[in-house]
Amino acid sequence: MSAEDVANIKQVPVLLNWNIQESSFDLDEKNKSHDYQSSTQCKAFHDGSVHCFCTDGYGGNPYLPDGCQDVDECTMKNVTCEANMICKNTIGSYGCYPPGGSSSSKVYIIILGISAGLVSLFLLIGAWWLWTIVQKRKEIKLKEKFFKRNGGLLLQQQLTSSEASRDGSGLFSSRELDQATEHFNVNRILGQGGQGTVYKGMLMDGTIIAVKKSKVVDEGKLEEFINEVVVLSQINHRNVVKLLGCCLETEVPLLVYEYIPNGTLSHYLHGQNEEFPLSWDMRLRIATEIAGALSYLHSAASFPIYHRDIKSLNILLDDKYRAKIADFGTSKSIANIDQTHVTTKVQGTFGYLDPEYFQSNHFTAKSDVYSFGVVLVELLTGKKPTSITRIQDGLSLITNFIDSMEENSLNEILDNQVLSSGKKEEIMAIANIAKRCLNLNGRKRPTMKEIGMELEGIRAPQKDSNVQKNYEEIEYVRSEIIEAWDVISISTGSTFENLSPSANARPLTI
Repeated sequence: MSAEDVANIKQVPVLLNWNIQESSFDLDEKNKSHDYQSSTQCKAFHDGSVHCFCTDGYGGNPYLPDGCQDVDECTMKNVTCEANMICKNTIGSYGCYPPGGSSSSKVYIIILGISAGLVSLFLLIGAWWLWTIVQKRKEIKLKEKFFKRNGGLLLQQQLTSSEASRDGSGLFSSRELDQATEHFNVNRILGQGGQGTVYKGMLMDGTIIAVKKSKVVDEGKLEEFINEVVVLSQINHRNVVKLLGCCLETEVPLLVYEYIPNGTLSHYLHGQNEEFPLSWDMRLRIATEIAGALSYLHSAASFPIYHRDIKSLNILLDDKYRAKIADFGTSKSIANIDQTHVTTKVQGTFGYLDPEYFQSNHFTAKSDVYSFGVVLVELLTGKKPTSITRIQDGLSLITNFIDSMEENSLNEILDNQVLSSGKKEEIMAIANIAKRCLNLNGRKRPTMKEIGMELEGIRAPQKDSNVQKNYEEIEYVRSEIIEAWDVISISTGSTFENLSPSANARPLTI
């Protein structure tokens, strides 16, 4: 190149070559930010210089903090995707995805959600299962505790060695009775007393039962209670409410009886069932049936049993209006026929209680005879043994009855149904039996066996001609009124709830 050429040059390209010394540039990756580390790389050379550059997908000045920034490859012409695919930029790169987003990411999210839900569900099921096991173990231990405390082991031994188990009587589980009564639903209540409640229930085989649930239990008398259950469960008489068994797995023992649908004798005698009055023949039959049942309890059973609370509220009527004695809450079995029961606590119901009992505290078979005599007077007069009017006048039904017998004015106190359908000689015969039963001297009262034989003798002449007629009349009247009644409304509970003279006087309640 000549001097002239150089003189004519106005611009000269200059290449500036520079480098950064390693000593003035920190290459320690630990001191760099995460973004800087992922977007920038630096290398040191032998001459002590440092060379930096942006990694793929990034662009900018690598020597400045965060100088390399993400490049949107989707805007570059040399970046293409296959047909029906869309380019989407990512940090440091890009991707080609079908319209609507990434299918793999959606599947991942769905799988993650399902997995989390299943794990939560399994945890809940496991927790519930463990809680159920713990609760069942507690329930089993509690039932075992109640069973032992209530004398269950003793009862099992007694039932094994007695006829009760062979007769189908025995132990019920608390679960079985809970299901039978719909968890002791209030709608199942037949009646309530001062010390307990009676529920209607149905077993799995369809058997209708009455379950007596006491409010309290005397732990000091549990052995006596077990012995009574065994004795009473062996009673097998058509005119005695059958004790089917008991349950000892609850805090207080539950007694299970056969269910009697048509309520109490008191319900029909004392004006609360005027649509279905008891004829004289029916009253005579009921008296005979009760006498036979008491005679059986006093002498024919395995051990003599004194009921101690005979009254019209404790006499139930079944579907054919046959009488059945109920409520053995105060009954006692006597191992020796010459033995009497001594107590310091008044048992029974005022108006039916033997006057001798107040003087001696001794309860005998003749005490049941006195109570039966009161029931006979009820059948004759249709009146309650006690009433506010008679108390104010200073007269009881029994005093009034005895006076009318002595004054020959019995007709004045007889029930209209008795006067209209009864024969005079039969009425007088029953009245005389009642008078003998009510003798203040217990030794002069007849036995229940003697009374039963006399009543059978009174019924004998008219039994064949009248019994069938009476049952036909019963079924006819019952069919006429069944639509107006709910059978439950005339059951044990509905009757004694309103008729009882005291809160403690309830059929089938202790």
